[in-house]
Amino acid sequence: MNALIDKIKKNSTIKETNVLSKSKLFSTKDLIQTSVPALNVALSGKLDGGLTPGLTVFAGPSKHFKTAFAMMLIQSFQNIGINTDMVIHTPITDIEQLKHDVMQQINQFERADNVMIVVDSVGNLASKKEVDDALDGKSVADMTRAKQMKSLFRMITPHLTIKDIPMVVVNHTYMEIGMFPKAIVSGGTGIYYSADNIFIIGRQQEKSGTEVVGYNFIINVEKSRYVREKSKIPIEVTFEGGISKWSGLLDISLASGHVVKPSNGWYQRVGEEKKYRLNDTYTKEFWLPILTDPTFGEWIENRYRMGNGQMMEGDNVDISDEDISEEYENQDM
Repeated sequence: MNALIDKIKKNSTIKETNVLSKSKLFSTKDLIQTSVPALNVALSGKLDGGLTPGLTVFAGPSKHFKTAFAMMLIQSFQNIGINTDMVIHTPITDIEQLKHDVMQQINQFERADNVMIVVDSVGNLASKKEVDDALDGKSVADMTRAKQMKSLFRMITPHLTIKDIPMVVVNHTYMEIGMFPKAIVSGGTGIYYSADNIFIIGRQQEKSGTEVVGYNFIINVEKSRYVREKSKIPIEVTFEGGISKWSGLLDISLASGHVVKPSNGWYQRVGEEKKYRLNDTYTKEFWLPILTDPTFGEWIENRYRMGNGQMMEGDNVDISDEDISEEYENQDM
């Protein structure tokens, strides 16, 4: 058998071909951990997780913090804040231009290269045909955009996995027509098939009395290879302080039972007598005992993370030939 394995590896024309247990492509992937635990949960289902290589899409209407989420991931990737001397900016005007340029770049990357790709935004890009028609004075419908979008991500996706590259794309949504319309990510099915994560961003106003002081942006997990789909994770952003490091944790800890609400406007860590006002929960001192409690991390993974256990229910049950024969005999009777 070992001789056959070696023969298959030797005959392959793909240099990354290897025994599955030794393949770099199936080893632990590099994580880009953010400073916001709830965002890590949305990205990976773990408090100490983060962004993984592959395609991640933030989609939503205008002014829904999509670009800010992408910028936060750039900052986390660089781990020093955003150093503009270490960012290459490439202006693009149409999908074909993006496709040709990004493939030229990505084809030259090696797995050891420490690089991240961000596109903001693919939802605003026209196709080359649409541009040419406008220049020629034509007003016919463009039927090529979705095809070009699918081609773009179909070509890029294998490289992201093989070369360990995270790619973040900002996109738009539109509402489907119907009695119960839902948000649809623009660009056709290609981006759905290729993406590891698709987050549709919702928004709720945060008020102090009657004054709007910020927003709760709700990360709706539309698709994920790591987090259960349809999960909703809130991220709070204020006009004065920006994104809250501790946002989303109060909702999660109330659901997990690690924090209780003994009376209106007051919060309390389980097992303690001290009570806190809402504003007093936005501190490291309040959250550190909870974040370091192993049961909190376990609850989050059980609640949000995709299962990776047995493939079929009952896989670990040993059924002998005698058991099967006896079952058929009982049915015949």
